[in-house]
Amino acid sequence: MKHMNRKHFIIRTVSILQICFFMMYFFMTDTFAYQDTLEKIKSSGVLTWGFDADGGAPYVFHDPKHPSKLIGFEVDIVEAIARELGVKVQNFQNEWDSILLSLQRGDFDIALNGIEITSDREQSVLFTRPYFVYAEQIVVRDSDNRIHRLDDLHGKKVGTLYNTVAKRMLEEMGDVAVSTYSGQVEPFKDLSLNRIDAVLVDLPIAFYYAAPNPQLRMVGEPVGEGYYGIAVRKEETALAEELNIIIEKILRSGELKKIYERWGVWNTSQEKLFLHEGLLQKYTESPPSISEKVPLRVTTFLPTLLKGALVTVGISILSMMLAVVLGLILAIMRLYGNKWLQRVSTAYIEFYRGTPLLIQLYILYYGLPNIGITLSAFIAAILGLGMNYAAYESEIYRAGIQAIPKGQTEAALSLCMSGRLILRRIILPQAFRIAIPPMTNDFIALFKDSSLVSVIAMVELTKSYSMLAAASMNFFQLGIITALLYFGMSYPLSIYARRLERKLKSYD
Repeated sequence: MKHMNRKHFIIRTVSILQICFFMMYFFMTDTFAYQDTLEKIKSSGVLTWGFDADGGAPYVFHDPKHPSKLIGFEVDIVEAIARELGVKVQNFQNEWDSILLSLQRGDFDIALNGIEITSDREQSVLFTRPYFVYAEQIVVRDSDNRIHRLDDLHGKKVGTLYNTVAKRMLEEMGDVAVSTYSGQVEPFKDLSLNRIDAVLVDLPIAFYYAAPNPQLRMVGEPVGEGYYGIAVRKEETALAEELNIIIEKILRSGELKKIYERWGVWNTSQEKLFLHEGLLQKYTESPPSISEKVPLRVTTFLPTLLKGALVTVGISILSMMLAVVLGLILAIMRLYGNKWLQRVSTAYIEFYRGTPLLIQLYILYYGLPNIGITLSAFIAAILGLGMNYAAYESEIYRAGIQAIPKGQTEAALSLCMSGRLILRRIILPQAFRIAIPPMTNDFIALFKDSSLVSVIAMVELTKSYSMLAAASMNFFQLGIITALLYFGMSYPLSIYARRLERKLKSYD
C-alpha cells in the first residue's frame, strides 16, 4: 500500500514538474520572442514600419508625381534608420488612431508617424529618445484680425486633429468649440470656407499647408512644445536602445538637420534635441498643457459617449425623415410619371445605389463649395444620408405599390375616382403596410451608417469611441460600452418592427 502511495506521489510530482517546465518554456519563449525582435530584423533584413499616409504632408504622403511612391521627412528618417541597421523597409499602412494598438498586436516593428510622447501613451508603449521638437501653431484667415494669440481662441470655433496635444489644449481652455478632423487638409479647407474661426495644429502641418496659401496666415508664437518619438513594444528594450544610438548618430552627423531643412521643418527648437537625455525624459514625463492620466472609469467617458449618441440619434431621425419623403416622391415618379420623370428617377436611384456613401458625403461637404454652395457639417450629414437612403426606400415603396392587385384600381376607376384619389386613399395606405417592416430595418441600418459622417467633422458615437479609445488605449471596455449604446438605440426599433408586423397581420 505504501509502495502504491509512493508511486502515485512520484507520478504526481513528475506531472507537476512537467507542467512547470512547460510553463517556464512558454513564458521564456514568449519573452525571448520580444527580446529578439532586433535580431529578427537583422536576420530577415526587413524593418516593418507602421504609419498612416492619410495623415498627409510633410510627414508621410504619396508623391503627387508618382502616386505609388511615399515621400515625407519621416520617410527619409526611416530610410536612414534602415540603412544604419543594414536592412530594407517594409511599409505597413494603418489607421492613425489605432496605430499603437496595432504595434502592440505585433503587426509591425516600429510606429513612426508624428506620435507625440505623452504620459498616457508611455503607459502602453516604449518610446525612443525624441527625433523632432514640435509646437502648436495657430492659423487664421488672412482677413481675420480678431485672433493674435492662444487666449484669443476663447469663445471661438477651432479646428484640430483628433487625439493630439492641440486638441487637449483646446479642451482645457473650456469655452472653445472644438472641431476635430482625421485628415490634415480638411481643417484648412473649412477655415478657408469660414466654417471655423481658426486652426491649431503642429507647426510642420501649419507651415506646409498654411504658408503657401494666400488666404491663410499663421499668427502668434508657437505654443505647447513637445516631442515626437518612435514607438516600440514595451518589451523591446534592445530595439529601442539600438534606435536611440542611430537617432543620436544621424543627429550628431547633421543628417537629421539636412532632412528637416529639405522639408522646411528645421527651426531653432530642434536644437533641443542635443540636450542631455535626462532632461528630455524629465520633460516628457510632464508635458505641457496635458491633463494628468486618470484611471479608466465608465463615469469618466460616458458623458462624451452619450453626447455622441445624441448626435447619432438626431442625424439618423432627420435623415430617415428625408429618405421617407424623397423615396416616396421617387417611387411615384418612376411608376406614374411621364417618360422624362421616370428616367430622372431611375438615374437617381441607380447613381446613389451604385456609388459609395463616403464619396457622396465628400462631394456634398468639400466638393459643393467649388461651385459656390457651402453647407454646414450637420446639414451635409443629413442630406448625404437622407438622399442615399431615399434610393433604397424608393425601391421598397415601388415593390409595395406593385403588390396591390390591379383589380382594386379598376374598381376605383369604375366609381369615377381620380388617379390621385386612388393613389392617396387606396394604393398608398396598403403599400405602406407592406413597406413598413423593411423601412424599419433600414432605419436600424441607418444608425450604424451614420458613423460615416465623421469624415466631415461630425463627432457622433463611433467617432467619440475611436477618439477616447485611441487616447486611453482601452479599446475593449470602451468598445463594449459603445456597442451597448448602439444596441440600446436599435433594439427598441426591432421590437417596434415586430409588433408592427403582428399588428399588420391582424389587419389582414
